[in-house]
Amino acid sequence: MNWRDSIDVKDKVFSVCVYTFPLFDVLVDFGNKSSAWQMLPGVIKEIISYLVAPMILLNSILGGFAGIIIFFGLYFAVIRNENLSHFLRFNAMQAILIDILLILCNFAFSIFGGLGQSLITETLANVVFLSALTACFYAMIQSGLGKYSEIPTISEAAASQVR
Repeated sequence: MNWRDSIDVKDKVFSVCVYTFPLFDVLVDFGNKSSAWQMLPGVIKEIISYLVAPMILLNSILGGFAGIIIFFGLYFAVIRNENLSHFLRFNAMQAILIDILLILCNFAFSIFGGLGQSLITETLANVVFLSALTACFYAMIQSGLGKYSEIPTISEAAASQVR
C-alpha cells in the first residue's frame, strides 16, 4: 500500500513514535495483569521501557491526563490534517484504534474483575498483552521501513477513516 505518496524520514520517525501511545497503555493496563511481562527477556523489557519513557514523563507532568490529551491531539492535529502525508495519518489512526481496543479490553476486565486471578482471566490478559505488544512492534517496524502495516480489521478501519 505504498502507492499513495512518497514517505520521507520525518514521516517514518513520527509514525514509529505514535505507537508508543498504545504501547504505554498496554503496559499500564495489562502489564500487571499479565504474567507474560515477567517472562519477557530483560533486553526486550529495557527496549520497551526506553520507548515508553517519554509517555511516562508526560503522564507524570499532566497528572494522568496525558492519554486523553494525546488522543485528541493526534486525532485533530494529525489525522484530520489533510496537509500531512497519508502514511502519517494512517499510522496515527491505527495507533488510536489499537489504544481504543485496549481501553475496551481493560473496561471488560474491570467489569469481570470479580472473577479474580483465575486461569481464564490470566490467559485472556496474556493474549491481550502479547497481541497488543506484537501489533505495536510490527507496526513500528513496518513504519520505520516506510511500509503500511496490515493488521487485520484495524488497518481496514484506519484506512476507511483516513482518505
